[in-house]
Amino acid sequence: MSQHNDKAWFVNQVLVTVGPTAVGKSSLSVKVAQELIKQGRSAEIISADSMQAYVGMDIGTASPTQEERGGIRHHLLDVWPSNHVLTVSDYQDTARAAINDVLARGAVPIVVGGSGLYVSAILDDLQFPPTDPQVRAKFEALLEQEGPLALHRQLAKVDPTSAAVMLPTNGRRLVRALEVIELTGEPYNAKLPEPVELYSTVRIGLHIPRQEMDERIARRVHQMIADGFVDEVRALPDLKNSVTASRALGYTQILEYLDGDCTLEEAIETTIAITKKFARRQQRWFAGDSRITWLDYNDSELVAKVCELFGADTKQ
Repeated sequence: MSQHNDKAWFVNQVLVTVGPTAVGKSSLSVKVAQELIKQGRSAEIISADSMQAYVGMDIGTASPTQEERGGIRHHLLDVWPSNHVLTVSDYQDTARAAINDVLARGAVPIVVGGSGLYVSAILDDLQFPPTDPQVRAKFEALLEQEGPLALHRQLAKVDPTSAAVMLPTNGRRLVRALEVIELTGEPYNAKLPEPVELYSTVRIGLHIPRQEMDERIARRVHQMIADGFVDEVRALPDLKNSVTASRALGYTQILEYLDGDCTLEEAIETTIAITKKFARRQQRWFAGDSRITWLDYNDSELVAKVCELFGADTKQ
């Protein structure tokens, strides 16, 4: 294949880096982008971490600093204020616009995630049911007043199939199910359809042993505290009343500490625990995706292997 055709192969290709939190996805993506640029190919990074899209939520989301971005242009960082109610559909539209812009300029988009749902929402043909603030508020009020079991009983009456597979304690999903049913008049499909790619992708997953992952998560949370995480939360006056931003890992716990409901050490330990659970959910989600090629997160030749899988020749 000629060099010209080899470069043409990159047109409309999207490189995707996934894996559990704290595994080193952001750092790897910057190094890969820098390597592609050395070879004369432009590359930019699109974040698939919805919480990094909030302005002022940098430390707690491990959003890459200007120095850590390594001169690479990043998209979907610091987009919305913390009081913005962010839906998956909103994020989907914004991220796809960024990918299309990068592709239109002949550059390589490197999608880095994050939540499995958001990665899939960006790259696959997922359609999301409508949402309505008033309808949702009605069911959220019912959840607050009567608890999730009351919502589960209501769901069982209108959609027994969905109720049978949904935890009766999962208030957030119950609210969403009842909202969708009221707006569409159709049963709520709690499962995502089989993915259909909208882009041609090369998907890389970073594998890490569980014990090492847990240790990295604990170190990261302690480092966040040292870097000023508490002051960051204190500086977000609208965060407590935010529907979506307040759900970011660690932020609720620091809010509880600032309200005097727990000690700082308790907030730290809880944040570490819930982050570990989140990382396990990420691993389970991505493990079911056969499109992902898994590599050791600590491989000394990781950048070269990713570039090779993407089709780049890292040997100058």
